[in-house]
Amino acid sequence: MPKVYYIEPDGNVKETDVKTGTTLMQGAIDNGIDGIVAECGGACVCATCHCYIEEDWGGKIPAANDMEMMMVEGAVSPKPNSRLSCQLVITDDMDGLRVAIPESQY
Repeated sequence: MPKVYYIEPDGNVKETDVKTGTTLMQGAIDNGIDGIVAECGGACVCATCHCYIEEDWGGKIPAANDMEMMMVEGAVSPKPNSRLSCQLVITDDMDGLRVAIPESQY
């Protein structure tokens, strides 16, 4: 299973194993990561699973589609490296992925 590192707003890093084929959002939920609220359950309609992908991973993950980009625009404190964790499916190539959790989803 790929290792994913979730970085909490206080800088604490939680190392997790996330099953290949699982979304980044589900990996957070399964591993008890606070800050990924996921109110819509992964339907890409609420942006409460917003996260920041570390810059060096930007070219290594699939690009966001138009629907995701529209939702990211409505997230709290979006940045160029913002993504919705419900839209990123973990692959073996994502081993070592580092993801920062925003201070708030609201």
